[in-house]
Amino acid sequence: MFKNLFVLLAFVTVLACGSKPRVLLDEDTTTLKPSKQHEVIAKDVVSILQNYSYKKVAPSDSISQIVFDNLIKSLDEGKYYFTQADIDDMSQFRNNISQDMAKGDLSSAFYIFNKFNQRAIECLEYALKQIDAAHDFSKEEKYVSFRDKLDWFKSDQELKDHWRKRIKFDLLSLKLTSAEGKDESAKHKETLKKRYSNLLSQVKKTNSNDAFQYIMAAYTDAIDPHTTYYNPAFAQRFNEDMSNTLEGIGARLQLENDMVTIKEIIAGGPAYKDKTLKIDDRIIAVAQGDGEFEDIIGWRLDAAVAKIKGPKGTVVRLKILPAGQDISAQPVIVKLTREKIIIEEESAKKTIKTVKGDDGKTYRIGVITLPKFYIDFEGYRRGDPNYKSTTRDVSRILDTLNQEKVDAVVLDLRNNGGGSLQEAIELTGLFIEKGPVVQVRGVRNDVEVHEDRDNSVKWSGPFAVLINRFSASASEIFAGAIQDYGRGIILGSPSYGKGTVQSAVDMGRFISPTDKLKIRAAGATKDQDTPVGAPEFGQINVTIAKFYRINGSSTQHKGVHPDIEFPTQFTADKYGESSEPAALPWDQIKSTNYSKIADLTSIKNKLKELHDARMKNSDEYKFLLEDIAEFQKMQNEVTEISLSEAQLKKEREDNKTKNRNRINRLLELHNMPLWKEGEPQPKVEFDFILDESLNIVKDFVNLLAKK
Repeated sequence: MFKNLFVLLAFVTVLACGSKPRVLLDEDTTTLKPSKQHEVIAKDVVSILQNYSYKKVAPSDSISQIVFDNLIKSLDEGKYYFTQADIDDMSQFRNNISQDMAKGDLSSAFYIFNKFNQRAIECLEYALKQIDAAHDFSKEEKYVSFRDKLDWFKSDQELKDHWRKRIKFDLLSLKLTSAEGKDESAKHKETLKKRYSNLLSQVKKTNSNDAFQYIMAAYTDAIDPHTTYYNPAFAQRFNEDMSNTLEGIGARLQLENDMVTIKEIIAGGPAYKDKTLKIDDRIIAVAQGDGEFEDIIGWRLDAAVAKIKGPKGTVVRLKILPAGQDISAQPVIVKLTREKIIIEEESAKKTIKTVKGDDGKTYRIGVITLPKFYIDFEGYRRGDPNYKSTTRDVSRILDTLNQEKVDAVVLDLRNNGGGSLQEAIELTGLFIEKGPVVQVRGVRNDVEVHEDRDNSVKWSGPFAVLINRFSASASEIFAGAIQDYGRGIILGSPSYGKGTVQSAVDMGRFISPTDKLKIRAAGATKDQDTPVGAPEFGQINVTIAKFYRINGSSTQHKGVHPDIEFPTQFTADKYGESSEPAALPWDQIKSTNYSKIADLTSIKNKLKELHDARMKNSDEYKFLLEDIAEFQKMQNEVTEISLSEAQLKKEREDNKTKNRNRINRLLELHNMPLWKEGEPQPKVEFDFILDESLNIVKDFVNLLAKK
């Protein structure tokens, strides 16, 4: 399949970038301009996505509108910098930005980026002046920290008023952290001056490669959420991440609304082991060891990551704003010891849980936790008899569970974002006799059926798979196959819905010798900030195929729906493939020839009845529903924060009390000691979803025995 793609790409024709640019960018030293390399790459990326990707989308007015909106949103998602007049001015390019890129003309896109840079510098310079201005903390005013649901500023004065309130809020927040009666206003002003001076410095350091990365991301996201162009520096970073060796806290980070946000917690790392950090938590300050906290709000992501990462064995402290809480919430401090995380050494792990039945019998259930579908490709290619892989590890675990005579097995795929397709297929083979596992349709609409060819079965007893919104790709292939065969039951919440295949290719393979000569003639052989060893022209991760279940249904967009579903705060409209406007749609192809192992319909219906009956009387289930409702309320509201010292102090105390009461309520449900005033916040590690899943599996064992 990949070979076919490269053959097709060999026929990409490259036209000279000689057309007149739409915008004549100022010859000012602060104005960022595209290089010849940027122009060539943009043109070739558009051509690849138009002619050779799975989706094949040509530049057009409608695509231009999406690219324009993507670029504006990525630059100013919180609506902090642009006025409506700015948007009106830039809208002259709204209908033709993609057609211009197809010709290698990036002038209008760079005009937009320069407008943002100019506005950001103006706002930050104004903010710095406001730090020393007089602020009345007894006056009742309201401040909105995240403005994404509001209109653009109607005037420069309205914009300035927002930044005045932002500084007032920052000063007030710092004031409320001071000891009672202690005046630390001078120190707080100095803290803010450092914060905003650093942010201003980062903005002024923005270069044309940064601009180009934003612009290309706006284009590729308009076509497909999993197709991405990486400039040389980003390409190297991506490839290092894919090498499966990280040194730090073990979390993937992203910048959202000027805050470093946790988007993935890597299994096996310090953050994973500590269990305090969660998806969408925001890191607002960093301290090395026992040193002073350094505020990182508004920093460039790479600068913030450099502070958070570090040599193994060193300690880092993080100030965290928990997910779902507004900026006025009391931060949580997390202390982690950095480690070297060898991702390829992450292994499937087992525990044996005991569950009491209504009949007084004790059931022993083996739980296998699988963080990703991993394989040591190098060892596999070398023919190493001891190469590490998901299937080999799980196979050994199943041998142990068979020896220990467990009553059932649960495979926990929650937060498993996928990995090796080969491993998804071979792992399925441990639970079924040979047969088809997944279908893959390529760019030419040819369908390949991938099968398990091994007759042996490692576990033939009662089996369940646990998934959630962040179970994706290979996890969905495995869960879908188990469901289609009737080999087990699927529990949890609907999965992510990523049913596409990407290939990462060096852009140097696509650029013609003529254009390479033109790039070199225009200046240096590579961009100034290209790291050593990085692909000279960057790389493109392009979607080339689509997954389908053996029943013909795509896993794309819809994901896998559990047989027994648990409620979740992560809704499809905000989390998952269906939240991506440019995502490929769900569709269906012909079913493969396979035979169901069992028809579990009647058993599933009975399991749901028993589960629903338990939930009616479960205080923990009610607690879960309340948490979900509170999370969604916070997500959907435009939160106004009081700038009155007395009122904000009261709100913070109320929130602190509310948080303590909820944690104590949960501790009480588990007969645990309560959290008392003055004590550090206890870690709450109860897993209600797993506990109830084990109850369902216990019922499953009983029903199968009766059948």
